[in-house]
Amino acid sequence: MSTAILTGQLVPGSSIESELRSLGFGVEHAPDAADAETLLARVPAGERVAVVDARFVGHVHALRLGLTDPRFPLAAIPGAVTAQPEARQTLTRAMAREHSASGATAHAGAAPAKPDAGGPEGLADRITAALDADGADVHRPELGSLVAAVPAGPQARNEARQAVSVVDDEAVRLKSAVKARDGFVTTFFISPYSRYIARWCARRGLTPNQVTTASLITALIAAGCAATGTRGGFVAAGVLLIASFVLDCTDGQLARYSLQYSTLGAWLDATFDRAKEYAYYAGLALGAARGGDDVWALALGAMVLQTCRHVVDFSFNEANVDSTAATANTSPTAALSDRLDSVGWTVWVRRMIVLPIGERWAMIAVLTAVATPRITFYALLIGCAFAATYTTAGRVLRSLTRKASRTDRAATALADLADSGPLAGTVAKGFAKPARRLPGFTAPAVALLGGLAVVATAALTDFGGPWPAVAALVYVLTSALAVARPLKGAFDWLVPPFFRAAEYGTVLVLAANADVNGALPAAFGLVAAVAYHHYDTVYRIRGGAGAPPQWLVRTIGGHEGRTLLITVLAVLLTATQFKVALTVLAVAVALVVLVESIRFWVAAHRGGAPAVHDEGEPA
Repeated sequence: MSTAILTGQLVPGSSIESELRSLGFGVEHAPDAADAETLLARVPAGERVAVVDARFVGHVHALRLGLTDPRFPLAAIPGAVTAQPEARQTLTRAMAREHSASGATAHAGAAPAKPDAGGPEGLADRITAALDADGADVHRPELGSLVAAVPAGPQARNEARQAVSVVDDEAVRLKSAVKARDGFVTTFFISPYSRYIARWCARRGLTPNQVTTASLITALIAAGCAATGTRGGFVAAGVLLIASFVLDCTDGQLARYSLQYSTLGAWLDATFDRAKEYAYYAGLALGAARGGDDVWALALGAMVLQTCRHVVDFSFNEANVDSTAATANTSPTAALSDRLDSVGWTVWVRRMIVLPIGERWAMIAVLTAVATPRITFYALLIGCAFAATYTTAGRVLRSLTRKASRTDRAATALADLADSGPLAGTVAKGFAKPARRLPGFTAPAVALLGGLAVVATAALTDFGGPWPAVAALVYVLTSALAVARPLKGAFDWLVPPFFRAAEYGTVLVLAANADVNGALPAAFGLVAAVAYHHYDTVYRIRGGAGAPPQWLVRTIGGHEGRTLLITVLAVLLTATQFKVALTVLAVAVALVVLVESIRFWVAAHRGGAPAVHDEGEPA
């Protein structure tokens, strides 16, 4: 339960009390600051509390945005201020100071504020001003055409009420439920109707997490249909994949429509997106196998490429998230990008060629229904390769001309994304001093060369030979050198994606070279389990929780440890035994990372972790 303290005298005909109750607030009345301070002290510490001017005139959705968003400890709109439990003390101090100040003014003989005085005279607005003076981080939502005001007199009140009547706040609410920046397919083919599905869900009490789960189940059924290998199954799979994507859009729109944000919800949404897509790849591969076409290498290649694309996005963003405003976007490449975005049609072309999730899933769904799995994977690989080349080249050019320096926080995030295990960590200590004297491009260069060495050696030698294991030992050394000093160089954001490509590529090549039935599906499972761990690391960093615990990284060996282990197993075991070993390793890694991940996110949700919501680039 939340509590709203209405301060001052209610205006006849005002609906503010019923509006607050409709938003889930219990309403208390406080004629003056002293009563408000007393009521605030009585509100249980674990509840949200709001101080609202009784003369407030505005849209209900303006109140909703200002007083109910769970992501912000402190928030305010004209005439209202709110605090979640973690910010209650800050609000209490500000109110106490304002009460003391008003008491001192009255004692000095100054004329008290008139009961109908508006603007900064109101207690809620004075508290907000005091919070600003204290340096508190007070969130002020963008209201746009919505009205939120404390009118100074009857005439101003009538004008405010007229302004409220000419704006349909439900239409504004529906429009704001749609992500501000999205892909072409999502914007023009999904969101025009999915927002109404979101409203339907909200009115029936459904939560975003329930819709997210429904989207996952639908995608898994789609994967099962694709696995049948029949034309009817492929058509049903394509239709269900689109339906899953509609629900995937709906869950975020429902969260924005009803302001039901949560840390657990953001994790479920991001994690399930990856699980849905990669499970669908597996379903397509199984369906192709039923028809006598082995496309597991293509399915695994598509997952590797898509995961590496995401790591490029994550690493670049984390490397530059703390750049100062003066230096963050001053490169010629960024300036050209801004100019292109000022031309309407180029915005949509640039959003489409990066093949975001809407365009990608639409392509997969259509090709599944009308073509073969092999053609679907060929198109997916070509499209993702072009998109990866385009985005990575642009970010390399930006890094080449960018003047901003990397912060310690950014360097730590990149080190966490690198996922270095005990082998690289131990060797890196010995490389620490000489690494300081090496050029700035050393880290990505040696990460790239080491990765190329192990993947190329595995690809160019026969299965069972010793050379991939030798190359993996070299990879351990190059990986250690790459992380021997803080990753603050202009191109150090490339280190994590180079590591991902090396590890996943080695598994793919060795499984293909084993040339035994079941090796590639086992490799698919192993890469999926490891990729989940890497995505989980990203989502923890995004949620402000830091990297997974070190015991987890040590237990699953780090990227260099797993790469070395897999190459050694390929030397010591027969092809059939290697397939079994990949399967066992996949199950073991999946169990460890899933149990720890689920434990962490459920505990974070129950522990009241700050709510988050991902409004980033479409994945």
